[in-house]
Amino acid sequence: MISVRGARVAGTMVLGAALLVSGGCGYKNLPVPPESVVPKAIEDLRYTLQDGGVRMTWSYPMETIQGSAITEVASFDLLRAEILLDDYCPTCPVPFTEPIQVNGGVSVVDGKRRIATYDYGMLRTGHKYFFKVQSRKDWWASSADSNIITFVWNEPLPAPSGLSVTAKDSSVELRWQPVAAYEDGRSVESGAQYQVLRQVGAGAYAKLGEPTSATAYVDSTVKNGQKYSYQVQSVMLFGTDLVDGGKSAAVSATPVDTTPPPAPTGVMAVRTGSGIRVIWDGSMDQDITGYRIYRRNSAGAAFALVGKVNSPSTTFVDSSAAEDVRYYYAVTAVDSSNPANESGKSKEATLRH
Repeated sequence: MISVRGARVAGTMVLGAALLVSGGCGYKNLPVPPESVVPKAIEDLRYTLQDGGVRMTWSYPMETIQGSAITEVASFDLLRAEILLDDYCPTCPVPFTEPIQVNGGVSVVDGKRRIATYDYGMLRTGHKYFFKVQSRKDWWASSADSNIITFVWNEPLPAPSGLSVTAKDSSVELRWQPVAAYEDGRSVESGAQYQVLRQVGAGAYAKLGEPTSATAYVDSTVKNGQKYSYQVQSVMLFGTDLVDGGKSAAVSATPVDTTPPPAPTGVMAVRTGSGIRVIWDGSMDQDITGYRIYRRNSAGAAFALVGKVNSPSTTFVDSSAAEDVRYYYAVTAVDSSNPANESGKSKEATLRH
């Protein structure tokens, strides 16, 4: 005879087995969100070291991994790892901690994509930090990891002082004073380097080249007529890691074309019914905007400007020339620079008799 208690236990076991076989309507793992709601991973996580902390910025996601539009995110998860520099293993997994939740919101404000900002101040000297961020459409629809930023935190160097720039033709020269001491007066023994930063127009500052121990730099990747702004940031080398320091005040420069075009060739003078016509060969230089015509009335006299023509014209009629005077003519070319560069004078030409 089977007891009632035993029957209940057996019934419970059979029911449990049935649930395992059928699966029921529940689940053991977290549900997988549809791709239509999962945001694309953030790709522009950046950082700026400040006094006592770091500021991180990134752009709000605008679409899902399937390409559909996103107008709002619920939140961001900022993940951090902190490793003592002496314990750092380049080939070991990065031990990210539990995420810091950052408020989300709409992705566009006043027609512009929003930029998220987070300041983290609990940095410890001699540690290497890693950060990455994820965005959430809701509690179960999280993006993949962003790019990872990493840096070493030590007491940063003060900003370089005395930054000056000299604009030249197709280059800008920078000079600054070396950083010799910390803010409290302690000497900087060694390892101080400098990173040149450049802004083009109203864009963001970007690094130029690699850090250098020199206190001068020549930027030859510029265009004449374009305004550039520069800063120099002090950096300290610790092993293979660089610790960013202070940034100098910004200075601006606009390189200017100071190279004159080539002098015109093939200059000739011909008597006509309306005066003396001066003719020359057109320049192949695409920057030429016009020509200037000079005249003198004897071989030893000084040249005087008698006319100007705009390119592509290559002829000029000197209607003020007297018939009984022998004149000598020379032509120069001018370019589009402001102020314009003028070539040297061409070979002289005079009427043939």
